[in-house]
Amino acid sequence: MTRVARYRACPLCEAICGLEFQYEDEQLVAIRGDAADPFSQGHICPKGNAILDLENDPDRVRTPLLREGDRWREIGWDEALELAGTRLAAIQREHGAAALGVYLGNPNVHHLGHIGYLPSLVKLLRTPNVYSASSVDQWPHQLVAAQMFGHQFLLPIADVDHTDFFLMLGANPVASMGSLMTAPGIVKRLKKLTERGRLVVVDPRRSETAEIASEHVFIRPGTDTLFLIGLLRSVLALGPARIDRYDGKLDGLDDVLAAVADFDIDAIAARCGIERATIERLAAELRAAPRAVVYGRTGVSIQSFGTLAQWLIQLLNLVTGNLDAVGGALPNDAAIPLTGPGTSSGQRARWKSRVRGLPEFGGELPVAALCEEITTPGDGQIRALLTVAGNPVLSTPNGKALEAVLPNLEFQVAIDVYINETTRFADLILPPASSLTQPHYDLFFNAFAVRRVARWSEPLRATAGHERADWQLIDGLARAYAAAAGRDYASMPPPQALIAGGLKRGNSGLDFSTLRDARHGIDLGPLRPCLLDRLQTASGKIECAPPLFLEDLRRLRDSARVIAADDALQLIGRRDIRSNNSWMHNAPRLVKGKARHHLWMHPDDLAARGLADGARAILRSRVGRIAVDVQAHDGMMRGVVCLPHGFGHARTGVRLERARAVSGESYNDLSDPLELDAPSGNAALNGVEVWVEGMTETQPKP
Repeated sequence: MTRVARYRACPLCEAICGLEFQYEDEQLVAIRGDAADPFSQGHICPKGNAILDLENDPDRVRTPLLREGDRWREIGWDEALELAGTRLAAIQREHGAAALGVYLGNPNVHHLGHIGYLPSLVKLLRTPNVYSASSVDQWPHQLVAAQMFGHQFLLPIADVDHTDFFLMLGANPVASMGSLMTAPGIVKRLKKLTERGRLVVVDPRRSETAEIASEHVFIRPGTDTLFLIGLLRSVLALGPARIDRYDGKLDGLDDVLAAVADFDIDAIAARCGIERATIERLAAELRAAPRAVVYGRTGVSIQSFGTLAQWLIQLLNLVTGNLDAVGGALPNDAAIPLTGPGTSSGQRARWKSRVRGLPEFGGELPVAALCEEITTPGDGQIRALLTVAGNPVLSTPNGKALEAVLPNLEFQVAIDVYINETTRFADLILPPASSLTQPHYDLFFNAFAVRRVARWSEPLRATAGHERADWQLIDGLARAYAAAAGRDYASMPPPQALIAGGLKRGNSGLDFSTLRDARHGIDLGPLRPCLLDRLQTASGKIECAPPLFLEDLRRLRDSARVIAADDALQLIGRRDIRSNNSWMHNAPRLVKGKARHHLWMHPDDLAARGLADGARAILRSRVGRIAVDVQAHDGMMRGVVCLPHGFGHARTGVRLERARAVSGESYNDLSDPLELDAPSGNAALNGVEVWVEGMTETQPKP
């Protein structure tokens, strides 16, 4: 049999590696890295190979399913879309627009047919109750960009390929493959960096990235903001801010420096667990490096002061002259811009959540409010829910509470390919066709990449008669809803036309035919300074001192006086290169091998609680308790424990045979919906106060 090679980008993580798909008689038989891709250059991780498992998964939903009691019945697409549109419109007609909630999961941004078409559907629904995985992830990044630079997606990217000194906080790109820093083959990039310069990782555990770094510095969870203030003060103690390149483009820098002047560095050192001498040495290295960058990712964002931390990171890049500079942090001038006229700049507080009064950001409410908006009676109570490629039972704070209330909804529709921990409660499941049947362009990850790149992916096979492309499914649901609600709706153009129009808005010089014909992708060159020319603030300047952030400094001062409870530990999360949040534990290639569900603890913390390595224990927080297997790990900071997220599949009604057999409980059965980053509303999932206790044989299972 003859093998045929076909090419497209991987849709599973932010690295967007080019892949080579090998077919025999139209059957996919092997996947390799695309050596001709100028960006990823043949790199592939275990998740890329696992696409074979996803394509052949017997648990995958392939036709619409309608719930009838405890059973599911296959129905046709016309019936399914009409039912969804009619029921959603009827509930809003009876109870008001806010009676419908929408939750958008992480995979949406990886699929053009979702991210390019969902905004029109959500706008049509006119509900204020829109939530997404962004508010358990990167909202602090976006809010800082919106407040400082005038647009939420004007995000400075760490120029890893050209920097000499990289200070990394709360990130583990060796496992994640890079985040808000699209960098396929990140391990090779980081090793080249350590050959020419220095990589310093600041993290409560010695992560896989810390293992290859020049230096690892332990830090207590949730104290990154204090550390960054100490670093900022120490940098400026060595000399004046290097801000000549921003002449006439800065506003409020003196106000910031005055606001942090009373933070005592010795007190900061004691709180962070980092010696003052280390803070001052790192400040000197950062200032002395010819090209340097400070970067913080998920571990920094999902804590109580995530916004302040991301703000201080950009201020450090600015005062060292490394903001919008080669080898520093600078935005990607993407072929299809995410900024500019007609894009969502990241407005805030245009409305607030009904129960807690949490402010909206970028058209969404914090997902930490979702459960209470379902359970609290009154006008605006959520009575129906549309989830799209999301699993909030495992992915959002106090998922067990959400799990308990989903059955009480009047109607739930899920656009998803699995019956998972959330969609098992749906009345109707609408499964999109395989991504391999659909065209694709990475609108977001090309714009967050460490080089200026572009790649169009053609479908590798045709859709079968029972399949619907995701963009067709979403457009069909919008048309059915509009008809039932009596609203006007004009279908959006197909993906090819969408991307052709986007290229015309950019300044890359690419047209769609050139992009389409470059089947391995196009490299447009390295990042180049462009921030100052693209500022969208009302002043036309970098706003160094947004009042919202200065106000939150007061909350930070108060928190510095709070003492942790006796015997409490701090919980942090982790991910593995073979895992992808909650939704790939049904892939045999990814779950084979050693177990990865353990609670990691420093040996001294185990001994202090009379626990043996490998023991079964109870892990509890303010909101929940789970049973865990503990594992001694000398890479943990004392007083800190570490549990992976995305586990907990062995629940009634979940139809993921392989995943149900995977050991592990859900991290988010412990996270607290009341613990938020105040400016953004992002959930504070890191640094959760927990207790670990031995489990007796007679103790009931949590």
